[in-house]
Amino acid sequence: MDKKTTATAAVFGMIAIILGAFGAHALKKVLSIEQLATFETGVRYQMYHALFLLFIGLIPVLTSKAKKIIYNLVFLGVLLFSGSIYLLATNELTPFFDFKIIGFVTPIGGLLLISAWTVLLCNITKKNR
Repeated sequence: MDKKTTATAAVFGMIAIILGAFGAHALKKVLSIEQLATFETGVRYQMYHALFLLFIGLIPVLTSKAKKIIYNLVFLGVLLFSGSIYLLATNELTPFFDFKIIGFVTPIGGLLLISAWTVLLCNITKKNR
């Protein structure tokens, strides 16, 4: 599980850097300032959670079960939260589909990310008792 978690962290981090560069260079010319800021929010949260997964994969104090729960919450959370933000921010560039209909998944993704941090907190405080 640790290898899978750290590998996923590396992939999420790599994709965040690629998308950040893409946003700063290619999208800067075609998106409004607000849309670009929204896109950057998705990149920022993806990178935060790439680092979070790296941390989870490397710390020895969590059980395998806790790491698996956190991994699943973060993986799904990043896909829903950052993924929907990317699509919503670039919605005007895709005339074949209106991504506004998937906007409801953004807060679901956020809730999953918050849940992952909550699982970490609960497990760390439980370990200290």
